[in-house]
Amino acid sequence: MRKLINVFVVATGLLFTANMANAQQKIGHVNSEEVFANLPESKSAQTTLENLSKTKQAEIDVMIKEYQSKLSAAQAKEKTRSEANKETVDKELQTAATELQDLQKRIGDAQTKAQQDLGTKQGELFQPIQGKVATAISAIAKEKGLAYVFDIANGQGGNNLVFWEGGDDITAAVKTKLGISATAKAPAPKK
Repeated sequence: MRKLINVFVVATGLLFTANMANAQQKIGHVNSEEVFANLPESKSAQTTLENLSKTKQAEIDVMIKEYQSKLSAAQAKEKTRSEANKETVDKELQTAATELQDLQKRIGDAQTKAQQDLGTKQGELFQPIQGKVATAISAIAKEKGLAYVFDIANGQGGNNLVFWEGGDDITAAVKTKLGISATAKAPAPKK
């Protein structure tokens, strides 16, 4: 009986040790910023977003010029004010002030709407790309048997990973899966 208990304890210990060895999980890392920067869709989306931004800014600039023009006209009108034309000029200045306030509100509303439109467009353009990259990362992680993949991109606000040694860098594999040159680096940021 004692031998049977010893055999059972040893077998349980070996089984437990084997399970612990299998429990070690592989970890990988990816630089999503580098992947995104090299995706043609990402470059195209960024260009579209920049063009939309320029268009919205041009529309706002037209309103600002109109405001400046009306303000200059009101200031010039104020200089012509005298006792003889006081009532007429005061009414015109009051009308101009109302128009300027209205125009100022329209400019503010246009700026707010432009920001909202840009945010919406950014989501429309980049969400499918982010999904595509996430799918590629998941596929590579499964192919390599990785349990966890950390994003080591510098631009990630929530990146708490400050040191890594070893692990699988799957950035090149993700780029290849997405049809990007594995050696392509992220372009330098625009100044």
